[in-house]
Amino acid sequence: MDILEKKLPFVSEMLKGVGQIMLQDNIWTGLLFLAGIFYDDYKMGFAAILAAAVGTLTARILKYDEGEIAMGLYGFSATLVGVALTFMFRADALIWGAVIVGAALATVLQHMAIKNGIPVFTLPFIVVTWAIVFALHSFTAIPPADPLVDTMVLSEEINNFTASTNGFGEVIFQGSFVAGVIFFIAVFLGNPVAALYGLAGSLFGAWIALFFAEPLKQVHMGLFSFNAVLCSIAFAGTKRKDGLLVMLSSLLAVLIDIYMLKMDWSVLAKAGGVLTFPFVAGTWLTLPVKKVLYRIND
Repeated sequence: MDILEKKLPFVSEMLKGVGQIMLQDNIWTGLLFLAGIFYDDYKMGFAAILAAAVGTLTARILKYDEGEIAMGLYGFSATLVGVALTFMFRADALIWGAVIVGAALATVLQHMAIKNGIPVFTLPFIVVTWAIVFALHSFTAIPPADPLVDTMVLSEEINNFTASTNGFGEVIFQGSFVAGVIFFIAVFLGNPVAALYGLAGSLFGAWIALFFAEPLKQVHMGLFSFNAVLCSIAFAGTKRKDGLLVMLSSLLAVLIDIYMLKMDWSVLAKAGGVLTFPFVAGTWLTLPVKKVLYRIND
């Protein structure tokens, strides 16, 4: 992959941008993420590539820091915008235009945050997607995307094992068991510790949701786990205190997720749902705790 970085740096930046969705500065991770998306739906796969390219190109045109571009920091929010829009709406010309505009806007917001040292994580994706989805629901009659074939499991049985990997899949709007496994392997290649923490976080998120009597099918689909997966990856490390931070952030993220869903805000439903906001909020609330813990000697 060093050859790819030297010969085709733009492709390398794009793939790392896709990989940064789960905080991995790794070309193979990004490539496997794309493979998992294409497995579930080729339109979302093409949208991911287009959005990652637009985000990376926007960063280059606006002359953002080359090191940040090379790490893929301007690709992950853009990629999520592209996948989200083609997941929610039928992919007609207006949606493809929205993917391009949304990816560029997410990149600009990401740069503003990085420049000011604000750890926004996926917030640019959330803000841009909420705005575009709300506008499309309010001013257009674009129908929702065709329902995907239910390939979540390889049999009719839904079980706790599939819930652990489905949490990975739902981070990028993928519901199949195969995509979830591919995403787990992709993160494992970049950071084995983060992947295993993500697996534990996915199960922990499912357990919390079950404790609050959330619908079993949604729990097994990973809809209450994907924010916990992101929190677990964000705080993954080899120290005991890292495990505490993973548990705290995952707990907060799932509770925020459940609270937002229980409130049943119509404006939120019209804007596309909670997305990864619980992950962002849970991480923000945990970062001050991390500072305190790391000031204490082992």
